[in-house]
Amino acid sequence: MSMYIGEALTGDGNEIAHIDLLIGSKDGPVGNAFANALARQSEGHTNLLAVLTPNLAVKPATVMITKVTIKGMKQAVQMFGPAQAAVAKAVADCVAEGVIPADQCEDLVIVCGVFIHPAAEDDKKIYEYNHEATKMAIVHAMSGKPTAQEMIAGKDSAEHPFKGF
Repeated sequence: MSMYIGEALTGDGNEIAHIDLLIGSKDGPVGNAFANALARQSEGHTNLLAVLTPNLAVKPATVMITKVTIKGMKQAVQMFGPAQAAVAKAVADCVAEGVIPADQCEDLVIVCGVFIHPAAEDDKKIYEYNHEATKMAIVHAMSGKPTAQEMIAGKDSAEHPFKGF
């Protein structure tokens, strides 16, 4: 398999975290998406590498893409601050815990979509929720969750929290 796909939502209020991510080889479609995310940026969609601290990027290399248009420095700082720290820590934790095999870190890349609500205020919650959601999404991706059988079993009882009715 050249592409693993994961999703997770956690938290509440305006700090809620929703992560969509792809994990795959550098020389496959995820590698292409990774390179394009860094090379083709646009106003309000400034993609960035996940780093634990400046000069200490995570492995597998991870690019964070914004899922909403960033409108102002407050939201930009939240993306480059607590959200970036959370995603980076989650990737590092998953490698340390063996969810992502350490011996594959140089061959894989991650494209991670991050949602920051324009009205989010609490940086601690942004960090906590994005850390948890990123770890969950990576676990889901690397373990093939949900399976087709799990999806079929839950399809009629599932309640989407934002469907609007």
